[in-house]
Amino acid sequence: MSQVPMTVIGHKKLEEELKNLKTVERPKVIAAIAEARSHGDLSENAEYDAAKDRQAFLEGRIAEIEDKIARAQVIDTSEVRSDRIVFGATVELMDVDSEEKKTYRIVGTDEADIKLGLLSIESPIARQLLNKSAGDQVIIRVPKGDVEYEILSVRYE
Repeated sequence: MSQVPMTVIGHKKLEEELKNLKTVERPKVIAAIAEARSHGDLSENAEYDAAKDRQAFLEGRIAEIEDKIARAQVIDTSEVRSDRIVFGATVELMDVDSEEKKTYRIVGTDEADIKLGLLSIESPIARQLLNKSAGDQVIIRVPKGDVEYEILSVRYE
């Protein structure tokens, strides 16, 4: 059973989602199934089928979150002391050609959201950055081709 790295914030969000699914969403689905059953013939009852599908999805997501929480390796990134890029690092990069700056934080897979600058530890970009330091240059393959970045700073918050 492999561990799932995540930040303290990511772990808390998963726990909150699990609580919501169990205490709010699950009762709603149970009520929807009961309501659909009250309409009679289940063989041609679209509401019943939809509610059962929603229940199956919900139970699958609950099991998935419980598994991840059980295997969680929660890392408090404020306690990391390193000048190298590792899990939890906030990295400021500059495109060497365009001088455009980008900031990313390397987080667990469930926390990743590129729009918010949160990169999954398993993403190709994060893998290229791991173990590098401020001042290093790295070539990262992106959809538009290879881009050379200079690492401006590495910090842990």
